[in-house]
Amino acid sequence: MIRILAVPAIDKAAAKGSGFDAVVLVAHTPTGAAGHLELLQAPLRALAKADAKCGSAVNLVAAEHLAGGRLVVAPTGPLTRDHDDVRRYAEAASAGVRRARDAGATAILLLVQTPPMSAPFQHAATTAALGAVSGLWQPLEAREALGEAKVEPVQKIAVAVLGGTFSDAAAKWVEATASGLRLARDLSGTNPERMAPPLFAAFVQQAFRGSKVKVAIQKNEKTLRLEYPLLMAVARASLGVARHRPCVVRLEYKPKGAITRTLLFAGKGLTYDTGGADLKTDGHMAGMSRDKGGAAAIAGLFLTASKLGLRGVHLIAELGVVRNSIGSDAFVSDEIITSHAGCRVRIGNTDAEGRLVLADLLSHLRVDAARADAPHVLSVATLTGHAGRAVGPYNIALDNGPARATATATTLMQVGDAVGDPFECSRLRREDFDFVQPRSQADDTLSCNNLPSSGTARGHQFPMAFLCLASGLDKHGNDSALPMPFTHIDIGGSGVEGGDWQHGRPSGRPLVTLLAAMCGGLPPL
Repeated sequence: MIRILAVPAIDKAAAKGSGFDAVVLVAHTPTGAAGHLELLQAPLRALAKADAKCGSAVNLVAAEHLAGGRLVVAPTGPLTRDHDDVRRYAEAASAGVRRARDAGATAILLLVQTPPMSAPFQHAATTAALGAVSGLWQPLEAREALGEAKVEPVQKIAVAVLGGTFSDAAAKWVEATASGLRLARDLSGTNPERMAPPLFAAFVQQAFRGSKVKVAIQKNEKTLRLEYPLLMAVARASLGVARHRPCVVRLEYKPKGAITRTLLFAGKGLTYDTGGADLKTDGHMAGMSRDKGGAAAIAGLFLTASKLGLRGVHLIAELGVVRNSIGSDAFVSDEIITSHAGCRVRIGNTDAEGRLVLADLLSHLRVDAARADAPHVLSVATLTGHAGRAVGPYNIALDNGPARATATATTLMQVGDAVGDPFECSRLRREDFDFVQPRSQADDTLSCNNLPSSGTARGHQFPMAFLCLASGLDKHGNDSALPMPFTHIDIGGSGVEGGDWQHGRPSGRPLVTLLAAMCGGLPPL
């Protein structure tokens, strides 16, 4: 894991012999950054003279008097247009440190030019630092096979702001958040055999060893059948293979002192999704080892919360870690299965398995929430292809009535913009409940139609209506005696970078926004 440091004296850290072996400059106007540090003036003048594209392309410049004898210039590109946002800092820093790594650097000084305007970029430095660390992540399988030192050679990154400050508190926040994102990426991005359900659970347990997070793993088949009937329907065809058997991982973080808020998370942890009896064909099964991104992000969030020692917030999570296998005992469409909440669910399509897993988890969390301090229930899942079709690479948030009354989805969008982990807001409507209404008295709700979500109108919205009904959360709306805020987050478009589910890098999203918006873990300024 890369250490993150704050730099008290920029001129000394940037000088030759300081212990750093590369300087990376993230800047919107690289030549203008020279005014803040004399050591930058000569190499930046030489670069500007030699390359007319120096303000838009990553460059490595020999710089005799700088640390390591090399300067990497990583421009952010434009920042002042209506559509520019703080992610430009993360992207520039990521590209810059990768170039320094490829040049042989292992200890990097990251210099961030002060943004031209404050409001949209108040967290530019922490976003850049987090982008730098994230850009250096390599898959767990590579690290285990080749050794961490070989595939992740960078050991430390020191951060400084030209014309501003970067504190020790900010460095601590970045390091803790990067640790959570690393765990999330490892869990989400690792192949389905290395991270099969029991191994996923063991990896999570090891990650929290010695921390303030309690971990409990329920893997008893009899108990799971009784307590998580929908989840076990999904897992049914996997039971004959010991290494594929399901489990529920429960996490709890409760700091000392007064609790002002309880957040209860349900995480979809499909370690592999074949589609079940409604088999994914035509190459659409590739990449389905990343269908555990929701559970992975929640695990990472808990690790970050623990490392930061967040106060006042009680965190509870249930992660449904399951493989949707195909086999002679696979569940099929038309089955009617009664959920933990007592809702009779008619299966419409076995490839809509994630909502079944979430429904039982949410039902258990609903019971916990009824006796919690200021509860808010959330589900996080790579749930629908429609999410990616609708909004591209953004997280989607939908609120029930009580959550909408506190503008939760809007807050996630606003904070996400500030910390570089953006959201789009969507709405739960009456048509969504109509879509999953029962067609006969034999059942209480329909899980799904028999078309892909991407080919279905309101394909990412109506699944939340199903979640409300199947989990019993529909009994906790604004019209109930016990209103219960519930926010559903679909990361079907944001769970991997670039939309490439087989080869793209897992993003770890929406960890950063959940930390900042829901847990009180905003980056220090």
